[in-house]
Amino acid sequence: MVAIDGTGIRGKVAVVTGIGRNIGEAIAERFVQEGVRVVGADIDGDRAKRVSERLEAIRAGTMASVVCDTSNGEQVEGLVRTAVDTWGRVDILVNNVAVTDRSTVFDLSEDEWDRVMSVTLKSTFLCTKFVAAQMKAQGDGGAIVNIASTSGHLGRRDATAYPAAKAAILNLSRTLAIQLAPYRIRVNVVTPNRVGSPVGMDESRHEGEVRNLVGRNGRPEDVAAAVAFLAGAEATFVDGAELLVDGGAVASLEP
Repeated sequence: MVAIDGTGIRGKVAVVTGIGRNIGEAIAERFVQEGVRVVGADIDGDRAKRVSERLEAIRAGTMASVVCDTSNGEQVEGLVRTAVDTWGRVDILVNNVAVTDRSTVFDLSEDEWDRVMSVTLKSTFLCTKFVAAQMKAQGDGGAIVNIASTSGHLGRRDATAYPAAKAAILNLSRTLAIQLAPYRIRVNVVTPNRVGSPVGMDESRHEGEVRNLVGRNGRPEDVAAAVAFLAGAEATFVDGAELLVDGGAVASLEP
């Protein structure tokens, strides 16, 4: 029997995108608490610095931040290079960054469609491309966790590009799992619903009417716990899977 120290990720190196708030910040914090060395990426340098400094105070020598537009290939290459230059390798990637639209097909502009697709979907492709290449070169595998959304399972009245992008992430992740399996790189998905503050906003979500089985809205820490599990030693037989962390929202929707 293999002894497990927590989730078995202590000492690993992780790249986490969108660390400036909400789910990304919680994932970075969970990793730091478990002794993972984290390179956090965010396009907002002030947010990235704030989170990095706060988490460094929790466990010194485990947190670095990079200002990065993860929809830009050159900047993503630089992000991976920073992780390798800082800590020698990359073991875990969490593709978390996303933006949403709040428009119908009639109101959504072409530019906004492109922005949502670039930040939410293209960034997952680019970060996986360059991190997986580094993992392949290392030769001892790795774990990639993509953050989807219940919006990827359901049509929405109030958004168009975001549900399309999140649906694409689900099948992209299955494809990546197949392509990367020969290199012992596992690719899995965590799918939240109504966690913390709404995508792209700072204010906390009001509880209001909760339409799930658990009876509360999700918390960023709920998602961080699922990510730590999928990245860790207890999930080495989990690949190409989706873990719904949605309080049973999808299961409980009425037709």
